[in-house]
Amino acid sequence: MPQPLLQGPVHTLLKPPPPPPPLLLLLLLLLITFLPTTTSHTSSTTNPPPLSTSLSQWQSARATYYAASDPRDSVGGACGYGDLVKAGYGMATVALSESMFERGQICGACFQIKCVDDLRWCIPGTSIIVSVTNFCAPNYGFTSDDGGKCNPPNKHFVLPIESFEKIAIWKAANMPVQYKRIKCRKEGGIRFTISGSGIFLSVLISNVAGAGDITSVRIKGSRTGWLDMGRNWGQNWHINANLQNQALSFEVTSSDKMTVISYTVAPKDWRFGQTFEGKQFET
Repeated sequence: MPQPLLQGPVHTLLKPPPPPPPLLLLLLLLLITFLPTTTSHTSSTTNPPPLSTSLSQWQSARATYYAASDPRDSVGGACGYGDLVKAGYGMATVALSESMFERGQICGACFQIKCVDDLRWCIPGTSIIVSVTNFCAPNYGFTSDDGGKCNPPNKHFVLPIESFEKIAIWKAANMPVQYKRIKCRKEGGIRFTISGSGIFLSVLISNVAGAGDITSVRIKGSRTGWLDMGRNWGQNWHINANLQNQALSFEVTSSDKMTVISYTVAPKDWRFGQTFEGKQFET
């Protein structure tokens, strides 16, 4: 008797293709081995922000003032600017406590300050903009919370009374304030005041816009390459090099990593004691 057919899916078995000849395999292997590799060289450049986000936020501190008769009013200071009026800073200046002064690197930076928390003495809706020109030294004969106003870790501003009275009544004395770092705005270019003797050259850099504070300086004579200068104190920079009878150029870099190059600022017949004006940071 014939057997019934079983119904179900039909599976078609495919035969594998025959292996390629050995010569073809060898050619494929050589092609893969020596095929050039493609590498991406794409890069992106981002300009650094003018000031860090943390510095641009309002922060708490305290402020006092010094009297108008004080000699520090217009001359001297730990940043080396000398006569503050002639240097273009006037009375819109401030001395910082040790925890803020950064051993002078912050000289030239600008802050906006306003009086807070004390309605008896604050002048509502006011603020001032000042440049760092001096240092308030700590007094370790007192504790930081009892007389040692500029002792670490206190954040403290010492203002000329002319600036202090724009935000608070003078009777306030030691006032709570808020401050934030801002860009400096200056008239004219960066100023280079040259002093020294022989091969010792010292350059005071002032009237700096933008970040306001300088982190590195290079100098170039008309017969030299670029030479690194070292920070002497404040914003006084020095080098030992024979640069007399050469025109001088300067490369200045600020704390926000922006750089300005001023070519041939001083002519070859420059003299110690002279001040020259170069380019300026954009603001």
